Amino acid sequence: MTNPIQPRLTQVFRFVRCSYADGVAELVYQFDQGEELIERVRFPAAPAIGAGHKQAFEAALKMLHLIAGVSYYKAGVPPKIEVADGPLDDTTASLLDALYLHGLAEFAYRNGLDLRGRINFPCIVSTHAKTAPALHLPKRTLVPIGGGKDSLVAVEAIKQIGGQATAVWVGNSPLIASCAERTGLPTLNIQRELAPGLFELNRLGAWNGHIPVTAVNSAILAVAAILYGYDSIAFANERSASAATLEYEGQQVNHQWSKGYAFEQMFSDWLHTHVAADLDYCSLLRPYSELAITRAFAKLTPYFDVFSSCNRNFKILGPKPADRWCGQCPKCHFVFLALAPFLPKPRLLAIFGRNLLDDESQAAGFDALLEYHDHKPFECVGEGAEARAAMYALSQRPEWQEDALVARFRSEILPQLDVAELALEPWLTPAGDHRVPDRLQAALVAIG
Repeated sequence: MTNPIQPRLTQVFRFVRCSYADGVAELVYQFDQGEELIERVRFPAAPAIGAGHKQAFEAALKMLHLIAGVSYYKAGVPPKIEVADGPLDDTTASLLDALYLHGLAEFAYRNGLDLRGRINFPCIVSTHAKTAPALHLPKRTLVPIGGGKDSLVAVEAIKQIGGQATAVWVGNSPLIASCAERTGLPTLNIQRELAPGLFELNRLGAWNGHIPVTAVNSAILAVAAILYGYDSIAFANERSASAATLEYEGQQVNHQWSKGYAFEQMFSDWLHTHVAADLDYCSLLRPYSELAITRAFAKLTPYFDVFSSCNRNFKILGPKPADRWCGQCPKCHFVFLALAPFLPKPRLLAIFGRNLLDDESQAAGFDALLEYHDHKPFECVGEGAEARAAMYALSQRPEWQEDALVARFRSEILPQLDVAELALEPWLTPAGDHRVPDRLQAALVAIG
């Protein structure tokens, strides 16, 4: 950077401009009067934007600019936010205020910050309700693929009802590409290139930590839906994504906030009123628990040799597991535990290459999943209660009882629990609200 700044001392974060040409979106940000930070999102083989879709595309692009800015804002968390185009309407500002506050809650907790009252997007109160026209988008679905079990369950449910869908992912993960190819669906791979200046800010002492990346990807896919012609975006976020990881000084801290139902509702409503009345955004798995989803995935044997939920596969920096599963992280622990009640033991051990529940050194990791002497990990894992239900089910099965951590659960943890609250079956029934559009409702039945 030609004009080095101290990120934590900056006073203003600016949304400078956004533009699109020839399949490339440019998103530009700035701290104070420092060097511009330019992110690029590349949409492959992008068609021309139809005249009737230009307004919707521009609205979606502007929202992408605003949401993707969270990756940069967190570097300095300055007290003032400026938008070069002028104040936002109050609905848009409210969505962004909520996203930045709750989506950065884990980041704030880990860095000892309090963002309440600090995040205020400039806005004007709307005098009339905003509406967007129907664009008569083609009846087909973008299904984001993450490399793990959940999105593959969603794909197969849509295939089972004969729905038209495309497997889409952001980034250049070979693992995700392999999973997308295995689905047999058409594929779309979008590239997101973070501004190089962000890494320089990190070197200069920027704040760092978790961001609501699902929200960023959602905004990218909203642009893609208008650009390529899709009437729905169907994520695979389960109902436990809405459950907080912990509460800190009166604020709920949820690692998965942008995967939760609150964000889904706000973003879905915003798309309907600001982009296209017939562009639906939902999670196809919203009514289901992690255990119900793993039960469904246990039947999808063609994916067993390509999928992985281990997040170390997807880190920007650092080593990646040699065999898709590190066997040490919360995601490995939880997926192993959640699949165990639904797969023959030899099949599960073949997937992971080892028995994680017969390794005493892994006790602390599984204790966190069970919320035993610790809070749930800051990861995309299920609720403590369903982890306890899965472990209890294993503790009653002879083939698992002698494994070190299952035996420890039986002798040390189980006596402190109410067995009446450990049943597996209630977790296998869909429950709660969802935003799945009528066209995809049959897929909900296919999952169960």
